[in-house]
Amino acid sequence: MDLKSVRLTGLKAAGDDGVDLAEGEFTAYVSTWTREPDSYGDVVAKGAFAESIAEWKASGNVMPILFGHDLVDPFSNLGHAKSLLEDDHGLLVHASLDLENPKAKQVYRMLKGRRINQMSFAYDTLESGDVEVPKGDDGKVVARELRKLRIHEASVVPFGANSDTEVLAVKALTETLGFKAGRTISAKNLESLETAYAALGAVIAAAKDSADNDDEASSAEVVKAGAQEGDALTARRKSALATMSFLLS
Repeated sequence: MDLKSVRLTGLKAAGDDGVDLAEGEFTAYVSTWTREPDSYGDVVAKGAFAESIAEWKASGNVMPILFGHDLVDPFSNLGHAKSLLEDDHGLLVHASLDLENPKAKQVYRMLKGRRINQMSFAYDTLESGDVEVPKGDDGKVVARELRKLRIHEASVVPFGANSDTEVLAVKALTETLGFKAGRTISAKNLESLETAYAALGAVIAAAKDSADNDDEASSAEVVKAGAQEGDALTARRKSALATMSFLLS
């Protein structure tokens, strides 16, 4: 499963001029059909989400809207996608947030105030291929065109949540701790930082335990357990990094 982030475009929320949305709802493009490659050299083809959208509709379930790809904290499940629509511009998500959830209510205030302006989505690539796209006035460049994707969730993020920006997030944390050592942090935020720090420690400890136990299990069991633990550890790591980055930004 991969992550791809995008700066929100076409964001509309309840109360905006000419917008007919209920309180707690917003619409935004989480992917566009731009032919300019992203930092990975990817472009997304129009229609890439069509089958996945149909699968979500047929399942009877709703695609979750999360905060920071946090799969662990139930309060980070902010709401759901009321609809997923591919139009001529990109993938338009009509989201409904659960305003009885205090985290969702705060994120909604931040979205309406344009204090947070990025979303990221988790996906699997089912079909891709190389394609030439324009570069500059006369040039061309080869990009990887993502032609069929399975989308799992969309997240509101304080920073771009893909492997490139995860590295930047760690770098930003290091710089913040180094150059803002004298900054005053509230008791509540300090407690949250300590919780995030403990979560990272637990991830490292669990990873070491998993490595130590590899020799004691069959290869099939190791593969199965490793995959399950890997998903859980990745989710906990993302949650801890998002918390620390958000509090120190």
